[in-house]
Amino acid sequence: MKQIMASPFYTKVQSTLCRSLVISGITLAGFSPLSVSAQQYDSSLKGTVLVDSWRQDDAIWKEKIIPAFNKHYPNIKITYRSPEGLTSFLDDLNTNLANGSAGDLIACRPFDGSLKLFNQGHLSDITEMAGMENFPSFALSPWQTDSGAQTFCLPMASVIHGFFYNKEVFKKLDLSAPKTTAEFNHVLNMIKNNGQYVPLAIGTNDKWEASTMGFQNIGPNYWKGEDGRLGLINGTERFDSPKYRQVFQELANWNKFLGKGYQTRKYADSIELFKTGKAAIYPAGSWDISTFTGQLDFGVFPPPVEKRGDECYFSDHTDIGIGLNTKAQNNPAAKALLEWMTTAEYAELLTNAIPGFFSLSNHFFEVENPIAKEMMGWRNECDSTIRSAAQILSRGKQSFEAQIDQTSVAVLNGTMTPEQATQLVQAGLDSWYVPQREAKVASLICQE
Repeated sequence: MKQIMASPFYTKVQSTLCRSLVISGITLAGFSPLSVSAQQYDSSLKGTVLVDSWRQDDAIWKEKIIPAFNKHYPNIKITYRSPEGLTSFLDDLNTNLANGSAGDLIACRPFDGSLKLFNQGHLSDITEMAGMENFPSFALSPWQTDSGAQTFCLPMASVIHGFFYNKEVFKKLDLSAPKTTAEFNHVLNMIKNNGQYVPLAIGTNDKWEASTMGFQNIGPNYWKGEDGRLGLINGTERFDSPKYRQVFQELANWNKFLGKGYQTRKYADSIELFKTGKAAIYPAGSWDISTFTGQLDFGVFPPPVEKRGDECYFSDHTDIGIGLNTKAQNNPAAKALLEWMTTAEYAELLTNAIPGFFSLSNHFFEVENPIAKEMMGWRNECDSTIRSAAQILSRGKQSFEAQIDQTSVAVLNGTMTPEQATQLVQAGLDSWYVPQREAKVASLICQE
């Protein structure tokens, strides 16, 4: 039975042995038996903490998170720093790490980017920090060494993919949220035939938009979530198989529903189309819930399955963590803030202050935003996974993620066939990744 929780669980997984070939969970033995929430706070502790993040959540930290923390630690001053405008967070971070001015706590992207910082000595080992027992092993794995022996960032939040739709448009055209791909294409055709709205608000100018809100959004239903993702990593599945061609074929079908000028449409343009009621459906990431809340009456539906009754899968991607700068290891104020971020108080505050970012902890709490609550509810109906390009496969010269960006755009633009797309990506994997070069169709060790 699937539990109703405020944290994701990948409920359909391969056997423990097969999964351990790729991701090893850490043992919780030796952790402090008390979580931070059960401990007494030392209100006399003094100090300052600088938090660096790429997310421009300055107002939320100032108005909600910092005041909540200061109720326990009134003598600690927190400063939240994010880049201005289009400044690159990574470039700024590397410069600040080099000159010693980086934050005490640093926001972490999942997997290789943060692993590189850890290997370079910039992030501390927090494996046995009090409160880490509040996070399941899958939530920790994006911020662990490949062996799973060391954890270097605290899991913060995941984001979920699906589709937003304009309720007024659907009511006007007598449409219902589709459950299957056939129903989805029927809805798109009805909207197109009406002629008043762009059926799908997505463009191909920003390559990541096509791959993230297109390929990685609908793909898990085809490659069966974690089974398919891990199959590529451990070499029991190949990218040039029919299931990946089917994903690209569905993307190719979207071409006629994107409206005029979609090749030059940027992510911000897609947002504007949907926000102003000119588009009926928006392939979405949950981070955009706040973007549209109060702007229009919209609903949400998960990626459609092939036929009703099929098992469903969706991307519930581990998006952001936070680590302790090694230069701040002797800063008790920084450690106090990081440990407080393992508590139920922070988990609820984060999820409700930034709708669409879902705590990765095991804590139970009520989600307030109705769209966020509905998307989180998919965890009780479907099996979740993360983006297939996030772990290991993008380490080569031929980056898996970059090739997914490239092929998703080309297929949507009609300049590459689904078969050509899968062959190109498979050739990229074969060029450097031995498990894919020697991939076998099936493996007895991973059979259910």
